[in-house]
Amino acid sequence: MANTTWIVVANASCARVYANHGPKKGLTLIKELEHPESRQKGMDLVTDRAGVASVGHGTRQAQVDPKTHEARTFAHELARELYQGRVTAKYDRAILVAPPSFMGLINEKLDNPTAQMVSDRFEKDYTKYNERELAGQLQSCIYL
Repeated sequence: MANTTWIVVANASCARVYANHGPKKGLTLIKELEHPESRQKGMDLVTDRAGVASVGHGTRQAQVDPKTHEARTFAHELARELYQGRVTAKYDRAILVAPPSFMGLINEKLDNPTAQMVSDRFEKDYTKYNERELAGQLQSCIYL
């Protein structure tokens, strides 16, 4: 697909992937992803008590809190979506929109060639925005 931009709007519990196929083409929703585990309370995500884990010979290391673990899991899933889109040539560039803490997790999970396809990053939570509101926020980097 020539001249296609993917716009990924996400937070730790949901994401929408839009495509823009050029000027004056608007946004087309191509995929929605949900990660309900990220909405659960931390105590509901674990069956054991939180604390520390032994790492051989008496060394102790703090465990990752369950909410952070779930956010990382979802960031990995989004990175996989972006990777698959890149290797199947479904987009020419990508724009990421996510709150700062989740943006960091996504960036950690992207492989280098996919990360290079990301032209713009907005550290905001626009997951509740409709397509028109989102288009207004993205006009600085894409002509919709």
